[in-house]
Amino acid sequence: MLVRDKSFYKTFLRLCVTLMLEQAVILSVNLADNLMLGSYSETALSGVAAVNQIQFVLQQLVYAVSNAMIVLGSQYWGQKRVGEVRRLSSIGLRAGLLIALLLFAAVSLFPNAALALFTDSAAIAAEGVKYLSIIRFSYLFFAATTVMLGTMRIAESVRIALRVSIVALIVNVSINYLLIAGRLGAPEMGVRGAAIGTLIARIVEFVIVARHLFRKEKSLAMKPRDYLSIDRAMLHDFVRVGTPVIITAGLWGVSNALQTVILGHLSDSAIAAQSISSTIFLLLKSTSVGAASAAAIIIGRAVGAGDMPKIRAYARTLQCLFVGIGLVLGLIMFVIRIPLLSVYQVSDETRALANAYMIIQSVVLFTMSYQMPVNTGIIRGGGDTRFAMILDLVSIWGVVMPVSLLAAFVWRLSPIAVIICLNADQCFKCIPAFIRANSYKWIKNLTRSA
Repeated sequence: MLVRDKSFYKTFLRLCVTLMLEQAVILSVNLADNLMLGSYSETALSGVAAVNQIQFVLQQLVYAVSNAMIVLGSQYWGQKRVGEVRRLSSIGLRAGLLIALLLFAAVSLFPNAALALFTDSAAIAAEGVKYLSIIRFSYLFFAATTVMLGTMRIAESVRIALRVSIVALIVNVSINYLLIAGRLGAPEMGVRGAAIGTLIARIVEFVIVARHLFRKEKSLAMKPRDYLSIDRAMLHDFVRVGTPVIITAGLWGVSNALQTVILGHLSDSAIAAQSISSTIFLLLKSTSVGAASAAAIIIGRAVGAGDMPKIRAYARTLQCLFVGIGLVLGLIMFVIRIPLLSVYQVSDETRALANAYMIIQSVVLFTMSYQMPVNTGIIRGGGDTRFAMILDLVSIWGVVMPVSLLAAFVWRLSPIAVIICLNADQCFKCIPAFIRANSYKWIKNLTRSA
């Protein structure tokens, strides 16, 4: 039976829409960079696209820390144990900052080597290094902001994230407008101007979120001193629950970076087309990310409360909602591709490849919108953090990456065929996701006794 309680749908819709809009606005920062740089220089666009793959790995790892906090924290929130949520946030902040520091050090010491992984073009790499030299300073601000937003998400306080993301987007676009091409008397800085816009936007995000968490979020009642201590028992639980989540995110981030490596070594047009198509793809995918995050909060709270009939009904209903979301997203991707491509000043080859990529991605969006929220929302949110890790290890590293590398470098297939290989797992992962979700073996209470 599906859920008949209207409050369930209202809660899901409120969380999903708010989280989806938050993700969409965050991704719009990258879209703004792409659109503005795409009309400025294709070489600049490709250079920033290469750097964004490095940042994507950072984002996935930091989001994984936040998601691990949500899996564990939502169960404590369902038991109304706010003190444990505060202690969990302290651990999450340290983990997020450590990841950001390590990547900052790596790209600071080896910027050219990092860019060489994604392109053979000296011109593209040179633009990427200019962008990286500034954008790397945003990593720590991004990590701290993400963890604090994840803490508030546990308490179902999600509106601030959307508001702050809109402010950041406005700041970024305004500075981009002034500095990329040099308008209203500002210097023409190209990719450096785009990097400065993003850095300032990240700093603004951090200041607003920290102020809200410490001064206005009454349900958590957090203070800066809460981040000065570590609960060893909670650290043990976070490592146990979070390690599979972080490994999964790391694998996903690296696999996406490898996609750019593969396409970047095929042709300059292939990497530019990937930059164009992937940005709108990620923007639409944010709806599924929002649905997965909402599901994780709802399921985690129900598991913490121990209401088994409600958990089962929630899982069945959410799966139906995910299928509907996928149908809508796939259709939007297919329809929007032509007007979107008209905005970019790129070569005919790049335009043709981007068009083909977006047709493929319209199918991928449909299947991804079911399997991804099921794996990371229902199953992971219910306490089983290992299943998604094992599934990705087998599907991505056992099947997709080997086949894609062969398709690109041994069989010498076209970029379009390579893109199909790279996204195949988003389709066939639907089967194990469906089987696992409806077995209910993922229901695990992760909390310690009060």
